Amino acid sequence: MSLDRARAHLKRFGLEDRIIEFEVSSATVALAAEALGTEPSRIAKSLSFAMGEGAILVIAAGDARVDNKKFKERFATKAKMLPFDDVERLIGHGVGGVCPFGVSDGVSVYLDKSLKRFDVVYPAAGTAASAVRLTLSELEAACPGAEWVDVTSVPV
Repeated sequence: MSLDRARAHLKRFGLEDRIIEFEVSSATVALAAEALGTEPSRIAKSLSFAMGEGAILVIAAGDARVDNKKFKERFATKAKMLPFDDVERLIGHGVGGVCPFGVSDGVSVYLDKSLKRFDVVYPAAGTAASAVRLTLSELEAACPGAEWVDVTSVPV
């Protein structure tokens, strides 16, 4: 189960107690923000992109949008979201619960600078009815090897 994978991953960093499970869906930025009672921009959404034969994850603020020019400059390829049917197979979590915790081997995780506006953010925790409350330093620690990138823009 995806929640178990995320929980086991977070346990390695002493963060498993930060997982919040909901009685309602948190599968979209808007639903997660409503379930948490927070602003949508604080939801750390996971964007799954095809990269060669594999995939990468970009974790970005809920109000951020992929900037195709920045993405291409950073990754030397056009931003191509993974098809719905490929997400769970390649990433290790299903759509609505994709998170950077307990991902499949070979999936690189990137943290977008749009998150740096916040002290606390809320990524999913492997299911469409969960989240995890983390400070930015905890998110960095729980994503070892993740690199900060600038591949989005946010509304002004």
